[in-house]
Amino acid sequence: MTELLSGTAKAAPSTRQSPPQGLHRRKKPFKGAAVNFLYLPAVILMAAFTVYPLIAGIGISFTNWNGYSAARDIVGIENYLRLVEDEIFRTALLNTFIYGVGSTVIQQILGLAIAVALDRKMRGRSAARAIIYLPVLVSPVIMGTMYYLLFQYNNGAFNDIVVGLGGERVAWLSDANTSIFIIVAVNSLQFVGISMIIYLAGLQSIPGMYYEASTLDGATKAQQFMHITVPLLQPAFATSIVLNLIGGLKLFDVIQVMTGGGPGYATQSVSTLIGKTYFDNQSAGYSAAMGVVLFLIIVVFTLILNTLLNRRRLEA
Repeated sequence: MTELLSGTAKAAPSTRQSPPQGLHRRKKPFKGAAVNFLYLPAVILMAAFTVYPLIAGIGISFTNWNGYSAARDIVGIENYLRLVEDEIFRTALLNTFIYGVGSTVIQQILGLAIAVALDRKMRGRSAARAIIYLPVLVSPVIMGTMYYLLFQYNNGAFNDIVVGLGGERVAWLSDANTSIFIIVAVNSLQFVGISMIIYLAGLQSIPGMYYEASTLDGATKAQQFMHITVPLLQPAFATSIVLNLIGGLKLFDVIQVMTGGGPGYATQSVSTLIGKTYFDNQSAGYSAAMGVVLFLIIVVFTLILNTLLNRRRLEA
């Protein structure tokens, strides 16, 4: 007992025998293979529903397939040359940039402002966050229908207000410029909750000691925001901008419900024009070429943004 308390007792010889080294060598490859099986379903789904359609679409873009018959001929880059001369496609491409960039800018400004306001301790902030995020869960078709009913010429709520104030009814969705602005606003308001959540997560990851130290140095709230909050939110900026830009460039549902791409082709995006070209004009090859161009635009925009934002984050 004395030897045990003083720690001088000799350790009893261990009865466990270490496994043969060959056994360890046999188990390691098995463990690695088991881990690989965990992500195999995701790889299969990605290949089936993303990679294969992409490759098939690229192949179809070099044909004159109408989308329904079994006959198709290879036409080379004819569809891509046709895109360059297509005035409707150029209009849709310009609108796509307006939808993507406009929605992204509005969502960043509103999302950051709302996140800063709701990051403070105040009564009802959880309910306010839920209400602002709620439209994200609503289908864009339903959202577009709701706003169409508000902006429609007859029996629209906004026109009823205008008439009630003594004015004349306004054809909100019959003018190209007004329609594009309304579509950008509707898309921005629906998905501003995503930016809010991303910026809230970024704000709550900033240590409070930075603000306390700057307060002791006499920094104002505006100086704290510009020199502490904004630089430390660079990762949140990168994530929010890229996600919102991709969503804006692919905008389809709201346009289809509110204007159908009209008047004429004035509010078409590349996404809505792809559907119209495929189903109405029965030109699957040409619409596939549009889809490939849209895919390349999104890839290039994403790469440029990621490069610029990562460089800025390293400099901050």
